[in-house]
Amino acid sequence: MTGKAGFAGDGTGKAGVAVVLVCHSRSLAEGARELAAQMAGPSVPVLAVGGIEDGGLGTDAARIHQVLEQALQAAGAAVVLVDLGSAYLNTATALELLDEEQRRRVLVADAPLVEGAVLAAVAASVGEPADTVRQRAEEAREMRKVPG
Repeated sequence: MTGKAGFAGDGTGKAGVAVVLVCHSRSLAEGARELAAQMAGPSVPVLAVGGIEDGGLGTDAARIHQVLEQALQAAGAAVVLVDLGSAYLNTATALELLDEEQRRRVLVADAPLVEGAVLAAVAASVGEPADTVRQRAEEAREMRKVPG
C-alpha cells in the first residue's frame, strides 16, 4: 500500500486503516478483536470473522469477503491477520471476490494473531499507513514473552 490511502485523516472521513482478524474460532476472533480495539481506541475499526455459519470451527471465504467490504467502507485500507494457514487460503479467495481497487487497499500480515492484532491496531491508531501497520504486526513474530 502506498500513497495517502493508508493515512488517517486523509480527507475522506474514513479511518486510515482497519484491522481485520480471521480465525477458525468465533470466540477467539472476538476476544482478539476486543483486546486490539481496546488498545487502539475508537478511531480504529477492528473487525473479526471467525467460525462457520453453524457455529463450528472453520473459516468461510464468503463471510471473510463480507467483513473485508465492511472494513473498506470504514477505512481507506485494511490489514488482515489470520490464525492458521487455511484461514489464509480462504482470505486469499475472499480477496479475489473484491474488485481490483478494493484488493489494492488490503494487505495480509504474516503475524501471530493476538500480538500482531494489538501492534497493528496501535500503529493504525497513530495514523501509520497500511504498509507500516502490516510491518508492525509482523514484528510480533520476534516478541519474546518469557525472558531468557
